[in-house]
Amino acid sequence: MSQSTALELTAPGPADTLNLGSSIARALRAPAEGPLVIGLKGELGAGKTTLVRGLLRALGVTGTVRSPTFTLLENYSVPSMEVTHLDLYRVQAPQEIEALGVRDLLEPGRVLLIEWPERGRDSLPAADLEIAFSVAPVGRRIAIAAASATGERVLARLRSAVAQPRL
Repeated sequence: MSQSTALELTAPGPADTLNLGSSIARALRAPAEGPLVIGLKGELGAGKTTLVRGLLRALGVTGTVRSPTFTLLENYSVPSMEVTHLDLYRVQAPQEIEALGVRDLLEPGRVLLIEWPERGRDSLPAADLEIAFSVAPVGRRIAIAAASATGERVLARLRSAVAQPRL
């Protein structure tokens, strides 16, 4: 993976993960051609929902932001885009994703934040950005990789939004 398509950071605590979510929000622009898909991978409690909370707060969402573990998805309307947060942890079969109507969400101006995207297999579009969380000696390691030209543009803006190489 080249330096331009990947970024690795350390988040010592939850506040740092919230701040990274805020930085990602600043790097977003409403996609013109189609949705922007961000896959969030990592074990339970790794910080996926915390990052989403920071991103949504920075976009202006003031209500409660929880992982939609039981509802599977939550939609948020923010200025200039729609954001859908999916949590596929409890998904057992691709038909469950089809029943959610995810294909209807694949429209310009929408950002899809998908926790546990590997459980969606071929029922979901490929991610533009993949964010992987892992436990570090202190906090979490967060690796962000661009997987499309759209993802590369967002990652380039994210590099500018992050003040230092490490949070």
